[in-house]
Amino acid sequence: MMTFIFALLQQTVTVPEGTEAPSGDLLSPAGGLMFWTLIIFLILFAILGKLVFPKITAAVEAREKALEEAIEGAKRDREEAARILAEQQKGIEAARVEAQKIIVEGRQTGEKLRTTMLEETHQQQQALLERARREIEMEKENAIAELRREAIELAIAGAGKVIEKNLDDQSNRKIVESFLASIPVTEPKRG
Repeated sequence: MMTFIFALLQQTVTVPEGTEAPSGDLLSPAGGLMFWTLIIFLILFAILGKLVFPKITAAVEAREKALEEAIEGAKRDREEAARILAEQQKGIEAARVEAQKIIVEGRQTGEKLRTTMLEETHQQQQALLERARREIEMEKENAIAELRREAIELAIAGAGKVIEKNLDDQSNRKIVESFLASIPVTEPKRG
């Protein structure tokens, strides 16, 4: 299409005889051509000003407004992301504090349990020792009573042979038992 327009512009214009032929150069000024070019330009500018320029201006303004809204949206999104990040960090810190609290409580509970178990073990040991002491004391008393009985019988037998007087066993036994009961029992010293 452009080649067709250029071809038309380069055609020579036929001029009647006696007048001078215009030059075929497009760059040389011609008054009539400039006038009509200016008129067409102004008409075209008025048409474009009424119909096209408002649409172009509206499209540019709409694009500018959309960009501003996108920038504001990005700022809001960034602020929201920063707020959510801060909340998450607070949540993580709270979870960390809670975990430390649980660990401390676990240690305290373990220490209390250990202390309780040690006390129970100590009490059981004391109870066993006390029972063993009672049993030893009972065995000791039984052994002392047995030794006394044997000593009484030996003393009676010895006294009966020395005196050669036959007292009945029951009265002899009572006499020796009363004598031995009057003797204080001394506890052996433990070293």
